[in-house]
Amino acid sequence: MKHFSLPKDGGLIEENLPKGILHSHENITAEIFDDAASGSESVAQVIVKAISDHEKAALPRAFKLGLTTGVTPSILYRRLAEMNHNGEVSFSNVEVYSIDEYYPCRKDSAQSRNNRLHKDFLDLVDIKPENIHIPDGAIPEDRVSDYCAEFDKAARGLDLLVIGVGEGGQVGFNEAGASEKGRTRVVPLSYQSRKTQSRNFNGDISATPKSAITMGIGTMMSSRRIILMAWGEDKASVVRNIVEGGIDSTCPATFLQKHDNISFFTDEMSASLLTRIVAPWTVGPCNWTPKLIRKAVVWLCDQVHKPILKLSQKDYLENSLGELLELYGPFDKINIDVFNELQHTITGWPGGKPNADDSTRPVKSTPFPKKVLIFSPHPDDDVISMGGTFIRLVHQGHDVHVAYETSGDLAVHDDVVLQHMDAARQLGFGDRFDEVKAIIASKKPGEPEPKELLALKAAIRRSEARGADRSFGLNDNTNVHFLNLPFYESGGVTKLPRTQADLDIIKALILKLKPDQIYMAGDLADPHGTHRVCTEAALEAIEQLKEEGKDWLENTTIWLYRGAWMEWELWRVDMAVPLSPDEVVEKRHAIFRHLSQKDIVPFPGDDPREFWQRAEERTQNTAKHYDELGMAEYQAIEVFLRLK
Repeated sequence: MKHFSLPKDGGLIEENLPKGILHSHENITAEIFDDAASGSESVAQVIVKAISDHEKAALPRAFKLGLTTGVTPSILYRRLAEMNHNGEVSFSNVEVYSIDEYYPCRKDSAQSRNNRLHKDFLDLVDIKPENIHIPDGAIPEDRVSDYCAEFDKAARGLDLLVIGVGEGGQVGFNEAGASEKGRTRVVPLSYQSRKTQSRNFNGDISATPKSAITMGIGTMMSSRRIILMAWGEDKASVVRNIVEGGIDSTCPATFLQKHDNISFFTDEMSASLLTRIVAPWTVGPCNWTPKLIRKAVVWLCDQVHKPILKLSQKDYLENSLGELLELYGPFDKINIDVFNELQHTITGWPGGKPNADDSTRPVKSTPFPKKVLIFSPHPDDDVISMGGTFIRLVHQGHDVHVAYETSGDLAVHDDVVLQHMDAARQLGFGDRFDEVKAIIASKKPGEPEPKELLALKAAIRRSEARGADRSFGLNDNTNVHFLNLPFYESGGVTKLPRTQADLDIIKALILKLKPDQIYMAGDLADPHGTHRVCTEAALEAIEQLKEEGKDWLENTTIWLYRGAWMEWELWRVDMAVPLSPDEVVEKRHAIFRHLSQKDIVPFPGDDPREFWQRAEERTQNTAKHYDELGMAEYQAIEVFLRLK
């Protein structure tokens, strides 16, 4: 299955650039890859070569490899298992040391790190059982200190340590305030860590352990080589802090800057805030595409706090943009070109304005009306992320269809189900309250939810989506589609692999509708999350249809929306749809129809606000940014990237 990454558009010319210049802003060398798959492949090659070099040296001991569990290394482990199966590497002379485990926690527990590492990797390769060293979460309290000391002694001097980093810069369970000289020990887990880890316990924080055994930072520092990994834009801030920031005890991974053989493997999304990505012109020569020129001008406006048309030659020269002036100046021409470019992204007609000159508009005026297909990963992403545009497309007379790719059932709390059962009972439609209550009581932490319960939760989310669509005039019988893609229906947080079955469902709908416009989610905050899987499935389905001769798809425009977690940077934007105050309220009311999602802490992240609040702030900030650049002032703006 193919992996999606945002299209590249200019940037730093790294070829022949001395490494000292390329990494001049970095305290830890960052290796940036297109996506998590290519990054994991590179890490796998490093591991295989290190093991091979150890074997060639004929050292009288096993190769000592430190590993982590969790989402970050999952692709890496699949690749290593594949290479082992193909005979490219053997783990028969490798000792594996896992860096942490919940405490207390039995090793055979479904949620244990031990179980996860065995399932994802160790059981799939030819490692000897006696060479597996994972902290034992079942050690009695009166022995655990001595046990940790013994484990630490054995784990010191790893040949290679490969670990992911947490959103707060944690390594293992070394949290804010951890000592750089720390050894393997039992540590209390903060509320925030327990909330994050609760995803492994069906979201039940009360069932999540309050402590863990973790390898200390001092022990990690004794490794001969360290590789850190991070994938996805939700890690962008912490990657910047670790790679370019100073040593900070609130971000424990920064202590590893002191290691003399360490590198950070990231994808483009997690590296998106590094200087050589944000402002490559401050590092070296650039490939100046129109989008990169726009990026530089918007960045410069933010640096000097001026609108585009007030930028001076001095502003360019004093902020490392002399090369841009030499190649594409004078400065006032660049200002006008970028101003016009950004101005032309703004349209009140996302489906195209009929009988209008569309030469400078982002959307063609014909055909009109257009057939529009909106893919929504969960049953509320459509109205949260592009609700104003959705509503405007309907009101402007286009044939708009929305496809909810997954059921979203796991996001419905049990008490919401009981409330619906109680309402049905009170209305005389049947009394199944006690029956459903018993099903809920039968749930076991770490195991898939009962199918009967998931069916009820999925029905609740479908009814909410229909209600939201009806609220602004969409026909919920003919224009609303629930795809229920199989990959999502695992019954737990960890989803099934994406398969051709998912693609075939999407292909069938596209073939049925033959849309002129397709909207899909561009939120890639989690490389293993539902948004990414849905987008990759839709794009691969479209690619297969083109290969099958469906040439009409060449005239279909694909728009990527964001807004659930982050928003598109203005330099990327191809279409900006302004919303009036009344339209903002209409969008808000559509979001409110998703009652089961109200008044809960959104996932992922620490922002306690509901999605509608976060989305409103983002669209208002986008409008404010346009205004600050010298454009017209709007209440809010939803923005889109055209995928070519």
